[in-house]
Amino acid sequence: MKAKRQMKILELIKNHIVATQEELAERLREAGIKVTQATVSRDIKDLNLVKVPVGDGRYRYALPQNRQELNHVVRLRRVFRECLVSLDYSENLIVVKALSATAPGVAEAIDSLGWEEIIGTVAGDNTVLVVVKPTEATPSVAARLEKFAR
Repeated sequence: MKAKRQMKILELIKNHIVATQEELAERLREAGIKVTQATVSRDIKDLNLVKVPVGDGRYRYALPQNRQELNHVVRLRRVFRECLVSLDYSENLIVVKALSATAPGVAEAIDSLGWEEIIGTVAGDNTVLVVVKPTEATPSVAARLEKFAR
C-alpha cells in the first residue's frame, strides 16, 4: 500500500499544482486511497519532496531538481539532528536551542521541511524561534521536530 500511495503522490505532484499536505491528502482520498495528514507528511519526507515557487508567492511540492539539491536537504537534516540541544513551546512559538553558532543552519533545516504549519523562523546564535499557525498545531509540530531529531 505504501509503494502504491507514494507512486500516486508522485503522479499527483507531476500533473497538478499541490501546495499543501491537506490538498495532497484530499487528492489521494479522491483517488480512493485512505490517508491521514501524518501519513502524507511521512511520505513527503520519504520521497524527499521539496517546495518550489510557482509565482505569486505560491509554492508546490516537487521532486528535487538535481542530486545536489537532494544532498543539500540531507545535509540540513543532519545539521538539525547534530546541533539540536532542546526545544520547548508556548502558544504558537517553538524555541529551539542549538549548539553555539549553529542556529542559522538549524533554522534553514527547519525551513527546508516545508511544513505548512511553520510560517517562519528567526535565528540568533544558538536559538531559533519557530512561528506556528494555527496555535493548536504547535504541540504536534514540536513533537514532529523532536521525532525529526532522532
